Amino acid sequence: MLVKVAINGEKHEAEVEPRLLLVHMIRENLRLTGTHIGCDTSHCGACTVLLDGRPVKSCTMFAVQAHGREITTVEGLEQDGKLHPLQEGFMAEHGLQCGYCTPGMLMTSVALLKKNPRPTEDEIRRAISGNLCRCTGYVNIVKAVQHAAATMQGGA
Repeated sequence: MLVKVAINGEKHEAEVEPRLLLVHMIRENLRLTGTHIGCDTSHCGACTVLLDGRPVKSCTMFAVQAHGREITTVEGLEQDGKLHPLQEGFMAEHGLQCGYCTPGMLMTSVALLKKNPRPTEDEIRRAISGNLCRCTGYVNIVKAVQHAAATMQGGA
C-alpha cells in the first residue's frame, strides 16, 4: 500500500505492507532512526512520536493508519541548527544517561508543554509515566522538563 505522510514538515511516500508498523516505516523505509524500538510491546515508550501533535507509541499502530497525517519525530525538534528547549534542558540537567529512552521522553514532553506550559512536578511525572527509563530515577528528566518550561516562558 502507498502511504503518504508529512514527517517533520516534509512530505514522504512509502510503499509498505499493510501490516508494517509505523515505527518500522519511520526507521527502515524513511531512514529516520532517532525513533527507537525498545520493547515491541508498547510498554517502554522509546518509539513515541507526535501524530498530528499528539504523542503515540509508533509500535502500536500500522503505517497505513498514519496515511495523510503529520508526524513529528525527534529529528524534527531541532530547527535551523538550534536545539529545542527540551533538548537543551536534557543536556543542562543531565536528563539522560544511556539515551535510549530520550527520544520518547522528548516527544512526550513536547506534547505536555504544548498543552500545559507550566506543569507541576506531578503533572510532568504523570505525562512521562508511559515512558520507561532503566538508568535513572527520573529526577533529572523532571528537572530537564522544568528547565525547558522555564526557558520557553522566558525565565531560564
